[in-house]
Amino acid sequence: MATLLSVNVGMPKDVDWQGRTVHTGVWKAPVPGRRMVRRLNIDGDGQGDLDGHGGEQRAVLVYQTDSYAHWSKVFAKDLGGYGAFGENFTVDGLPDDEVHIGDRYRIGDAEFEVTQPRVTCFRVGMRLEEPRLPALLVGHHRPGFYLRVITEGEVGAGDEILRTRVGPHQVTVAEVDALLYLPNPDHDRIRAALDIPALSPGWQASFHDVLAGGGGLAPIPVGHEPAWRGFRKLRVDRVVPETASITSFYLAGTDDQPLPPAQPGQYLTLRVPEAGDPVPVRSYSLSDPAAYRITVKQEGHGSVSRWICDHVKPGALVEVAPARGEFLLADGTDPILLISAGIGVTPVLAMLHRLAADRDQRQIWWIHTAHDASHAAFADETRALIAALPNAHEHLFWSTETRLTGAVLDSLAPPKDADAYVCGPESFMDDISTALVDYGMKPNRVRTELFAARSAINPGITDKTRRQPHPPEGPPGTGPAVTFARSGLTIPWSDDRRSLLELAESCDVPTRWSCRTGVCHTCETALLSGDVDFDPEPLEPAGPGNTLICCSRPRGEVVLDL
Repeated sequence: MATLLSVNVGMPKDVDWQGRTVHTGVWKAPVPGRRMVRRLNIDGDGQGDLDGHGGEQRAVLVYQTDSYAHWSKVFAKDLGGYGAFGENFTVDGLPDDEVHIGDRYRIGDAEFEVTQPRVTCFRVGMRLEEPRLPALLVGHHRPGFYLRVITEGEVGAGDEILRTRVGPHQVTVAEVDALLYLPNPDHDRIRAALDIPALSPGWQASFHDVLAGGGGLAPIPVGHEPAWRGFRKLRVDRVVPETASITSFYLAGTDDQPLPPAQPGQYLTLRVPEAGDPVPVRSYSLSDPAAYRITVKQEGHGSVSRWICDHVKPGALVEVAPARGEFLLADGTDPILLISAGIGVTPVLAMLHRLAADRDQRQIWWIHTAHDASHAAFADETRALIAALPNAHEHLFWSTETRLTGAVLDSLAPPKDADAYVCGPESFMDDISTALVDYGMKPNRVRTELFAARSAINPGITDKTRRQPHPPEGPPGTGPAVTFARSGLTIPWSDDRRSLLELAESCDVPTRWSCRTGVCHTCETALLSGDVDFDPEPLEPAGPGNTLICCSRPRGEVVLDL
């Protein structure tokens, strides 16, 4: 018979960590007597990051004394009293390889249901001063698990734990954890897990992504093997002025062989040695993927774009990384909205090319805004493409006369069941995306393309003042150059940094991470050029052409899509 040994609670607090402030509820401590367990929490308990912890599906976290003993041996130290792993219930029994998703348990006056394993999170490693712990919890098959409260009631140390129902398909906590985080998952067992009603929605979504991707955790920026490694030289075949400030460049292989197919919405990354020191790297959408055409706007503050437009002539050779990107046109039969502002027209124009080539029968809405008619690149081209589509609608706006706002979109009455693709200045994309959702479109069907640094994902970090990327403080490193392509920053590596993630953070380059030990793949980033070493080795490799910046270090010069 399993037993509840301790009930542990704690309210979130701010903790100093690596020069930052983390708001976390991972510090739990035992409480005497009996405590009321409610749908969302135990009385006196709280979570700091409700995106990854807490809520109805994760009301109570369970960990076992057998695992305490295991980790004490692994780390050769006393891990402290109950609650040290951030758990609410410390139990004797209920091992992760015997408890099933969907099992129900009676403890005291309350009844619970197992919903998912513990979320991999850096904070448990921070709490125990063992940063490798999130990866080890998965690798050693000892994650612990969450409970949903079926019947509220009081519980206390010493209560017996009685299983009242076995979950369908008998998929254990350890197994379901490994199916998501470890390589080569058994897709039949994933389907069995998805057939368990108790499995939390977040894990269901992750498993659907795994099945869609055909492997383990779905790669974030790129889902397929890049067409070539690093940068290769392409020849500029033609240069075409589109407006006074916008120029298109048609690229071809140096061997006159066709270039690998690119997808509409993808971009190319160019390295321009002659334009500066350190060598600048910039990304440009393919405005016509079939013709390998990129289109560059000369920005007032853009020394690289000016250099390209002024100096790159037909016959010139440019260094180019393969086409990448996740801003891709979806298959299906639902209507499509292509919405752009200024030079943001380029990736959606590529989509229009593909739709016109396919004589697509869907409703296609082309909505574009520019400063005025003289600044509207590709006007004749888009008109011809739209004419080739049987169900196309065109709406052009000049900001000197009418701003494209939510109210204007409402007046156009586009279909609410459409897939929308939005590109332009960041403020434009934010405003239009919000307007489309307010109008009634589903948020997951509104896609945007951002060539600047992506928004950060730093769970629990409270001091999030956004600064422009900059060289790190202190003396410069002496190692190989690390280029953050989206941020326009090249920094020499220093062995004082444990990972590329730490270097990016020291430069205020926006980053995305959660576990910081190569488990969750939140930090997965396109490795445009170069090679890396890993420490620790990730539990599952990154997708083709990607790396996990939380646990990688440069082997030589590298270029990252950050």
